[in-house]
Amino acid sequence: MKNEFTLTIYSEDQIRLLSRLSSMFLRKQIQILSLNMSICEIENMYRHTIVVNETLDQVINLTAQIEKIIEVYKCYYSLNEDVIFRQVALFKIPTFIFAIDMNTDVMLRENDLKICEIQREYTILQAIGTDDEIVCLTEKLKSLGLIEFVKSSRIALIKSNEGFCVEF
Repeated sequence: MKNEFTLTIYSEDQIRLLSRLSSMFLRKQIQILSLNMSICEIENMYRHTIVVNETLDQVINLTAQIEKIIEVYKCYYSLNEDVIFRQVALFKIPTFIFAIDMNTDVMLRENDLKICEIQREYTILQAIGTDDEIVCLTEKLKSLGLIEFVKSSRIALIKSNEGFCVEF
């Protein structure tokens, strides 16, 4: 049975690794649902967070192959319940909505939305949440005349009290 897994990869090099990972995923016909690369808690190291929907056996095999890549120090896999994860979303809605809909401010508070920018024609809102929360919020904002939106890739931390730097 397929489940959503978060792969966390620690490496020194991000450009060559990205090329190798993409060819590996392509060869295995594994679809990447989300990909994030960033610096991490260890100097000169990068943290790659990849979300896939696969079987446990396939993910175990994939993790072992990723760890064989020279630039990779460690690769972990986790189910959604084993990680804390969030995404950031930006929404552009018409500014006049605030003048005609008195419940807009209630929706802002209930959904913990932050106003990033207000222009005459549009207002940019920011939300932080899980993918499901952002999808639900997007549906709510469509009824207010959502102009456009974008969401980031997943960032995640393992719920364990120890991190990679303990092993490193």
